[in-house]
Amino acid sequence: MGRLPGASNPSPQDSRRLSLPLAFALVGGIITLALFASATPTPLYGDYAARWHFSTVTLTSVYATYAVGVLAALLLIGRLSDELGRRPVLIGALIALLGSTVLFMAAQSVAWLFAARALQGLATGAALGAAGAALLDLHPRGDARQAALVNGVGSAAGLGFGALVSSLLVQLAPDPRVTPYAVLFGLFAVALVGTLALPEPVARAARPRLRPQRPRIPRAVRTPFVIASGGVIASWSIGGVYLSLAPSLATDMLHSTSHLVGGAAIFALGGTGALSQAAFRNLDTDRAIGGGLLALALGMAITVAALSPESAPLFFAGSIVAGAGFGVAFMGAVRAVSTASPPDQRAAVMSAFYIVAYVSISIPAVIAGFVAAELGLEPTFRIFGAAVIALALATALANRYARSRVPEPIAAAPDAGGSG
Repeated sequence: MGRLPGASNPSPQDSRRLSLPLAFALVGGIITLALFASATPTPLYGDYAARWHFSTVTLTSVYATYAVGVLAALLLIGRLSDELGRRPVLIGALIALLGSTVLFMAAQSVAWLFAARALQGLATGAALGAAGAALLDLHPRGDARQAALVNGVGSAAGLGFGALVSSLLVQLAPDPRVTPYAVLFGLFAVALVGTLALPEPVARAARPRLRPQRPRIPRAVRTPFVIASGGVIASWSIGGVYLSLAPSLATDMLHSTSHLVGGAAIFALGGTGALSQAAFRNLDTDRAIGGGLLALALGMAITVAALSPESAPLFFAGSIVAGAGFGVAFMGAVRAVSTASPPDQRAAVMSAFYIVAYVSISIPAVIAGFVAAELGLEPTFRIFGAAVIALALATALANRYARSRVPEPIAAAPDAGGSG
């Protein structure tokens, strides 16, 4: 499979195609929307459990179904957009995401939630692999740093705003089990219409393959990929723990039944994660990963020490610090991978990267759900918070050691990536 001539700076063939700046913005928006959708059901899980009488273990299994769907899509079709093209894969993913919102709106039992989350996970996995690669393909100047920034900001903002906006709609809008998904359906429909006009930056392979593929990382990318994986494991692990435990913890601490409290806890992490990436976008990759992980460890230490009603403000303050670290570390990780990836293998590498990310965000959250059913929320959060602190500090030290032992492949990579 080869890239189209001039694909490093693809131009619309006619007025029906979006300009490169609009195409780049649309693809960034798709990443944000996909993560926004993943957090949208979170404020409603308590209502679902009360209405359909299912346990914490069942709730954790619903979350696990989504994560398994993402991972399955990344493994099955993670490389498909390198062969079939970015636009066809994104169109299919958006249609599937529209279908998942319909299932949520029509849900009559927990079985519907399993089906909706499975379809949502499969579609999200397909979208993230293709969109992550398309960001660099479609940047008007082939700027790998800016593409990585948009990817990281969009991911964190999607998680944070997805939970917050959904909480607002559940709390204030009529028909709370339908309204958040109706809004989401409208946003996905707009994205789908825009994607139909997306310029295609890669040439279609003669015989595209759809089969399980072992993630393969090109030799030149392995060192930055390993470094980036450490950063994403630590940062997305805390994202999973927050999605699993933070809303219930926050409402318990404040003795509140408001959905806004739980949404605010997730937004403190995800929203700050997005803002911190914009604020520290000029940090070099090494400092972004290392400094972000240290801030993440500090923020988690504050939140773990603040698990009592009188310390609720400190819990939210720690969440903000942890969110800043989460965002900056993830920004550095995305940049390390995207700038070092060969253009014709970019979707495969980004899919492998998101496999690491979704294993990180899903497995700790699933385990935390089971542990919380046995030990309670507060002890579980302390255990997992301590584990994240240890992991973040160990990864920061490993990153420092590794970067002192190898040349600077990441620093030189934007020129190569920019040609894509």
